[in-house]
Amino acid sequence: MNRYRVLAINPGATSTKLAVFEDESKQLEVVVRHGVEELSSFGSIMNQHIYRKKLVLDSLAKRNIELSSFDAVVGRGGLLKPLQSGTYLISEEMVEDLSSLKYGEHASNLGAIIAKELGDSVNIPSYVVDPVSVDEMNLLSRFSGMPEIQRKSAFHALNQKSVAKRASMELGLFYEKSNFIVAHLGSGISVGVHSMGSVVDVNDALYGDGPFSPERAGSVPPGELIRLCFSGKYTEAELLAKLTRESGLLGYLNTNDARAVVKLIDSGDRYAELVYKAMAYQIAKQIGASSIVVYGMVNAIVLTGGLAHEPMIVNWIKERIEFLNVPLLVYPGEDEMKAMAEGALRVLKKFETAKTYR
Repeated sequence: MNRYRVLAINPGATSTKLAVFEDESKQLEVVVRHGVEELSSFGSIMNQHIYRKKLVLDSLAKRNIELSSFDAVVGRGGLLKPLQSGTYLISEEMVEDLSSLKYGEHASNLGAIIAKELGDSVNIPSYVVDPVSVDEMNLLSRFSGMPEIQRKSAFHALNQKSVAKRASMELGLFYEKSNFIVAHLGSGISVGVHSMGSVVDVNDALYGDGPFSPERAGSVPPGELIRLCFSGKYTEAELLAKLTRESGLLGYLNTNDARAVVKLIDSGDRYAELVYKAMAYQIAKQIGASSIVVYGMVNAIVLTGGLAHEPMIVNWIKERIEFLNVPLLVYPGEDEMKAMAEGALRVLKKFETAKTYR
């Protein structure tokens, strides 16, 4: 059987990652961290396109890796129209929707754009796998309370799907016959209810509801938000940026780095401890509420994402959800790079057919 070589690219809110895979074996991973001031100098995420693409190319050149040595490029899926779970060939229509911000602005939008440009330059296919707009929500979960507004699915589908399947294997369960609550704890936080193979309910981790995160506001009192909108202090773009990139830990403590917050707490900063504990409180509250979706019949709870590396916040969450009396599995970081490569490999090896974005 042929062996395939895949380049995976994942632009995130605070980092740009790339990885080289030969079949399922990761040969290289590079992570470039970005400070708040560094990225804010670009003014918008789309303006970071050339900069981040150059980072990828420079990282490969530094290691004498030729683009032509790859069989495919896979990019992190961004904010697209609601989609089925799966692997998608990157099309011009997809790039247009991401570039125009038709469905919202997020760093992951750059993943497909950069992947397609690199793939096209050496005439190899480019893909995205389980983009953040994967939508498997049930009908009840879509009601917001206002007929004019419908709750949307925007979450860390790639990592959530990957770790839920990992948890099912570890526990000797079938993913398609089990119920999991998965909390992805990163620069954005999503808590998804995985029931019988589908994410039937999840908070909108970008513009919507749920816990506040290192950068995002999450649920805020709507009346006060409306007053802020009409206060004359902010434009629409400024308020959207405030909700998605300038709130949460960053808004309260002027840092989106949990490690820096822990250092503040260790130095005796009681306010930093209160803010950090409030974030853990909201995460645990969302997990508890999510258990109601499956009538409390939860097989396991999974914590994942970068914040799952931090014992302090993991322990605070654990203390509040222990009453649910189900296994708690912690998978720090994310399996996103591997999950992306595996999605591309399934298509290259003809185990499945790439879906078309229309």
